[in-house]
Amino acid sequence: MDINFELYKIFYHTAKSENFSDASRKLFISQSAVSQSIKSLENKLSVKLFIRKSRQVALTAEGLLLLTHVEQAYNFIKTAENKIMEIQNMDAGEIRIGASDTVCRYHLAPYLEKFNKIYPKIKLHVINRTSSQILNLLNNGLIDLGIVTLPVYDENISVEEFISVQDIFIASYKYRELYGRTIDLTDLSSYPLLMLEKNSSTRRNIDNYFNDMGINATPEIELESVDLLVDFAKIGLGIACVVKESAFESIQKNEIFQVNTSKDLAKRTLGIITNKAVPLSKASSRFIDLIRQVHS
Repeated sequence: MDINFELYKIFYHTAKSENFSDASRKLFISQSAVSQSIKSLENKLSVKLFIRKSRQVALTAEGLLLLTHVEQAYNFIKTAENKIMEIQNMDAGEIRIGASDTVCRYHLAPYLEKFNKIYPKIKLHVINRTSSQILNLLNNGLIDLGIVTLPVYDENISVEEFISVQDIFIASYKYRELYGRTIDLTDLSSYPLLMLEKNSSTRRNIDNYFNDMGINATPEIELESVDLLVDFAKIGLGIACVVKESAFESIQKNEIFQVNTSKDLAKRTLGIITNKAVPLSKASSRFIDLIRQVHS
């Protein structure tokens, strides 16, 4: 049975008002339009919904039954409308962001902190994955935006550059013979190397770096965490390749030092990615705007 929702809306207000004229004022329509709509609904349902009195109307048993269900539906709709208004006013909502542990800790955290201060009612969900995994999450609608290493080769994805990052080699003073020197890549590859696992963009950058020089560099230890690489380097387990920011504090404390190489690793560009087919929520748009403002 196909019945216009507007008829149920008029029925609801009439039942709550128990008066056609009061219902017409609330609905901003004429009293005759209310009466005709009720008659139309009664005809479609083949039941009598109201008992007409002089100025008032009373629900029949069928009308009372219908009201219990229509009122529930009406309240659900009003709740949904209110929730949408809260989201539009940034009083509710959430953002799902995909980023690696390193990106989140050393590059994204300040933006998350600032956004939370401005919009404390917006929930922030950060999912830690590699760049390729983040791309898959975005394509499957499981996140609203991601921060990944560029380039991204996917015509369904919008890309906006975020920042450039520099990977460096670090070592403890167990390898003090390297301190202050510029070491050739071939010589560096003879030392025990500590690297991220192969599925990370940082690792791909390192592998390309050595391959371009025709050097086969096999890491002594592979880890999932940049912070663990820094820790392992500090205790002298080898020379680690990490994002510069992750080693800054330990370098300042003279726990480790940066190993200078004859050729620097190429900088990596991080970008903000979104799905072209999925409109951004107001909260997600505001978050990206915040990043743009800081970088402008």
